[in-house]
Amino acid sequence: MDGYNGSRMEDRINRTATIPDLRSLREELLATFPAPPALLFIGEWYDQLNRLHDQFVRRTLILSERKLREEGRGSPPVPYAFVLVGSGGRSEQTQWSDQDNGLVYADPDEEEREKVDSYFSLLAEEAFRSLQGIGYPPCEGNVICTNPQWRKPLREWIHMLEGWFEDPQWEHVRYLLISADMRCVYGDDSLVKALKDAFHHEVRKRPASMGDMLRNTLHHKPSLGPFGNLITERYGPDAGGLDIKYGAYIPLINGIRQLAIEADIHVSSSLLRLEALLELAFIDKELYGRWKEAMQFALWLRTQTPYQSENGVFSTRGMLQAEQLSRELKQRLRRALRDGQELQLVVRKRTERLLTDGRNDRRDTR
Repeated sequence: MDGYNGSRMEDRINRTATIPDLRSLREELLATFPAPPALLFIGEWYDQLNRLHDQFVRRTLILSERKLREEGRGSPPVPYAFVLVGSGGRSEQTQWSDQDNGLVYADPDEEEREKVDSYFSLLAEEAFRSLQGIGYPPCEGNVICTNPQWRKPLREWIHMLEGWFEDPQWEHVRYLLISADMRCVYGDDSLVKALKDAFHHEVRKRPASMGDMLRNTLHHKPSLGPFGNLITERYGPDAGGLDIKYGAYIPLINGIRQLAIEADIHVSSSLLRLEALLELAFIDKELYGRWKEAMQFALWLRTQTPYQSENGVFSTRGMLQAEQLSRELKQRLRRALRDGQELQLVVRKRTERLLTDGRNDRRDTR
């Protein structure tokens, strides 16, 4: 990170008065942000980059509020929090991340409900359009503030979480895991804290939910065959390449998150979750060291996947191309993917033991 003045860029973002000017700064960021450093420092690189992503979002919200005021729509009628989920919630966005966000606002008085809902619907639409104008594409899964499911008062958010816990079908559990990565990027963080407290309260109340989450958590396996061979794409434009997102990164972050939920850890960054797991003695130093290195390697690999600009937005398919897979890189990949398999095995055993102990406790009380 030597030579790059992140504070200066943050200051320029904060002084920007228009969305087109923010777009220009985003393009400048893509052109000038330092190349990823050695693995040892990749966490610092992501911290710096994600602080800048956060500033883009915050400035967008400030400009969106300003525009609504200028149009006579007023100011936020109650406190609210604009939240990031996905890689943004984990502070693991690369240079070209999409929009995975939502909006939580304080419970309004009943007579003000329609007015409050209307304001935040307008604000969400304005923020969405502006972020897209800066170059952030919408989430393909529609986890976005313009979707009413991800924009509602705190009480309804909590009710929705409880409903997902009560009816743990696949999609509901997926939403719960998405919510576990939530982070406030602008506004009143106490609303998000209340939501996370409610989430972990439900987990403690319903230990069987850890089994429901386990099925989703282990859905994506590391791209490593039974004989230690890398599982690469067979057909199409990425033939011979490796899916870094779903074959390396997702299995790791899913496993770490599962352990963090069991340990009642509220931070969302994967590396911070690993540190907290070590401090709580959920994992020993040896596992921590291997999984941290694997996580750092996966984060580094994500920065190496080619990106494209289409219709004014920046995106990547998360694929490492065949020509990038040198012999040395393949060796490091195999080691990291084996560590990912080990992580998934540990997660499975811990969760199954937790469920077994819970069933035994219930029998003991009869």
